[in-house]
Amino acid sequence: MLGISCFYHDSAVALICEGEIISAVQEERFSRKKHDSRFPENAIKYCLKANNLNLRDIKNIVYYEKPLLTFERLLETYLAAAPRGGRSFIAAMQVWLKEKLFLKSALKKNLKIIQREISKTKDEYIPEILFAEHHQSHAAAAFYPSPYEEAVILCMDGVGEWVTTSAWIGKGKDIDPLWEISFPHSLGLLYSAFTYYCGFKVNSGEYKLMGLAPYGEPRFVEKIKDNLIDIKDDGTFRLDISYFKYHRGFRMTGRKFHKLFGSPPRKGETELTQFHMDLAASIQVVTEEIVLKLAKSLRQETGIKNICLAGGVALNCVANGKLLQENIFDEIWIQPASGDSGSALGAAFVGWHQHQKQERVVNTNDSMKGTYLGPEFSNKEITNYLEQINAIFHTHSDSALFELVAEELEKGHVIGWFNGPMEFGPRALGGRSILGDPRNQKMQSVMNLKIKYRESFRPFAPSVLEEDIFNQFEMNVKSPYMLMVAPVKKELCKKMTEEEDKLFGLEKLNIPRSSLPAITHVDYTARVQTVNTTTNPRYYNLISAFKKKTGCPTIINTSFNVRGEPIVCTPQDAYRCFMRTEIDVLVLQNQILFKREQPNVEKDETWMQEFELD
Repeated sequence: MLGISCFYHDSAVALICEGEIISAVQEERFSRKKHDSRFPENAIKYCLKANNLNLRDIKNIVYYEKPLLTFERLLETYLAAAPRGGRSFIAAMQVWLKEKLFLKSALKKNLKIIQREISKTKDEYIPEILFAEHHQSHAAAAFYPSPYEEAVILCMDGVGEWVTTSAWIGKGKDIDPLWEISFPHSLGLLYSAFTYYCGFKVNSGEYKLMGLAPYGEPRFVEKIKDNLIDIKDDGTFRLDISYFKYHRGFRMTGRKFHKLFGSPPRKGETELTQFHMDLAASIQVVTEEIVLKLAKSLRQETGIKNICLAGGVALNCVANGKLLQENIFDEIWIQPASGDSGSALGAAFVGWHQHQKQERVVNTNDSMKGTYLGPEFSNKEITNYLEQINAIFHTHSDSALFELVAEELEKGHVIGWFNGPMEFGPRALGGRSILGDPRNQKMQSVMNLKIKYRESFRPFAPSVLEEDIFNQFEMNVKSPYMLMVAPVKKELCKKMTEEEDKLFGLEKLNIPRSSLPAITHVDYTARVQTVNTTTNPRYYNLISAFKKKTGCPTIINTSFNVRGEPIVCTPQDAYRCFMRTEIDVLVLQNQILFKREQPNVEKDETWMQEFELD
C-alpha cells in the first residue's frame, strides 16, 4: 500500500507491506522547500527505488482525503458569507478549477511518468487509487502503529473536508467514529488565529506561540472564553465566527478580533512585547482546558484505558504533558508525524485494514521504528562525496568516535550529527540532529542566534537515556518522539532571587533555571526525548559516552537545519549547512569533520535568503 498526502501542505508518502511500515518521507526533505505541498514526486521515487519496487508491485494507492467534500465545504462557506470574501473565493476557485477538482486525473498523470521512469519502459500501469477521509487518515495513523489492541482516538487539527475535531474507537483492525465537530468551529484554527495575530506564520509558527507562552501571563483567558469560544463541560465547543476571517478571506482574524484586543496584528520580525507573550500564554491555557475536558469525557463515555492522538493540535507537547500529568488515561500514544504528513501513513493503513480487510498485528513498543523511515547513506557513499569535494575528514570506529564527540560536547562545541535513516515527521530524533551540552549556560543563545538563526526565546529539547529519565525529569513514562513536556527534577532546579522573580518577558531568558540551563524553559520544563538501544543504538551510545565523561545522561537535541530550511536529508545538505553556520564539528556516520580544518568558504550572505522564513 502506498499512501499519499499532497496539494495542501506537508506533502508526504508512506509505504507499508503486509501491514509493516517500510518507508515514510516528506517531499520537503528532497525539494528543500519547507512544508512543500506539491505532488510528492521525489518522495514516491525514493519509497519505490529504496525497496526495489515499481507501481506494478503496489496493491493500491490511497490519497489521504476526499477532495470533492472539501470543495463542497468551500462552496457552502463562501456562499454563506457572500458577498464578503469575493477575492479569496476567486483565488481559491482558480486553484480548484485548475488542479484540485481534477485531482484523480492529476495523480494518474504524475504517477504514469514515475512508472515509466522507474520501470525504464513505456509501461504506464497505475494501481487503483482509493480515497480516505482526512480525519479517518489521522485516526488510522494514530491507532494502527500504536502499541494498543484497543484505544480511544482523538484527532484535532485545523480542518479536513468538514471535520475539525473527531473521536473514534480503535479495536483490532477496526476504527469506528464516535462523534465529530465541524468547520468553522476548530481548535486548530483558533490557535492558528492567535499565531497569525502574534505575527507568526500559520501552519508553521504555532510551535513558536507555544514556546512564547511561558514568558507571559494568561490574563486574556476569560476574554477569550467570554467572546471567542464557548466551551462545554465535555470539552466540545463553538466559536463566535464573527471575530474571524479564515472562513472567507486571506487573513485569520477580523476587525472585531483586533478591536477586542486593542491593536492590529503584529507584523512579522517586529518586536515581541509582553502583550504578545500574554496572548500566547492565554490561548495555551484555553487549548489545554479543551484537550483535558475532551479526554475526561471520552474516558467516562467509553471506559477505555488508552488514548491515541493525531492531528496538528497533537503536536502541542505542553498540552500533551498536562494530559499525561492528569492521569485521565492509563497510557497515551501520539503519532510522531501528527500533521498532514502523517496522514499519508494513515491513508496507507486505511487501504490495508479497511479496504483489504487485513488483520492487524500489534507491536507492544509501537510499529513506527523510532520514525527512522527515510534515506540512509553508507560510509562508502559519504567518503566518496567528501573526497570529491576535498573536505578534510577523519574516520573512526564507533567507540572511538563516540568518545571523541563526547569530548567535543564537553568543550562547549556544537555538533552536526548525521546518523542512520532520516526521521519521518517534524522532529529530529538523533538521525539528523544538532547537539550540544545542556549544562552550558551560553548554549541556548549560541545555537539560536549563530546556528539556527532564529528567535532567542526558542527553547531546545533534551535527549536523555531512557533509564535515566527519572533522575532528570518529573516523568514516569517513555517519550521517544519528543512529544511531551515535563518538569525538570526539583533537585536540579535553581531557585530565583527576589530580583530575578520581578523580571518580565524575555528578560527572564538569561536567568539559568537549573543545572541544565540550555534545555530548561522559563517555567522549569523541557520537551523530553527518551533514547533506548533498540531504535537508535548509535545515538544511545553517544549519550552514554557523554554520561561516562561528565556524569550527565542528557544532551541538547535540535533539528539539523537553519530557520526556514527543512531538516537536512543527504550528506551534501549536512555539509552545506555545516559550512554556512557556526557548527564546530560535523559527524557523518563514522566520519568526523572539524570546521577549523576545512577549506575556506567565502561568507555567503544569500544563505538565509534561500529559505522562506517560517
